[in-house]
Amino acid sequence: MQHTIDANQNIDNHKSLKSKYDAVQLQKITDIFKSIAFPVRLSILEVLNQVEYMSVSELVEYTKIEASLLSHHLSKMKHSGVLESVREGRYIYYKLKLKNITSIFHCIDQCEIFHH
Repeated sequence: MQHTIDANQNIDNHKSLKSKYDAVQLQKITDIFKSIAFPVRLSILEVLNQVEYMSVSELVEYTKIEASLLSHHLSKMKHSGVLESVREGRYIYYKLKLKNITSIFHCIDQCEIFHH
């Protein structure tokens, strides 16, 4: 069966639709997505979802990248509100501030991008 679209009716049907988020909230969401949109950052999220917190030196060992580069990644995620840090003596520990952010992995698992 052929389905035709009446453009005028389609426009009228969508006039009452509104975004759940205002412009400021959408920008914050965009900033969060930008801050995690790197493979190493996603792996940090994944590991911090499994443990409560990790020190910078533990994260260097886990990610296998230089401390200065890791520090840059952690800073970006902290600035966007995804991570928070706690200093204990001379050590800095990172943990998830947005604990539910890792539910994105469940969403990804449900997509068909890995099922081809």
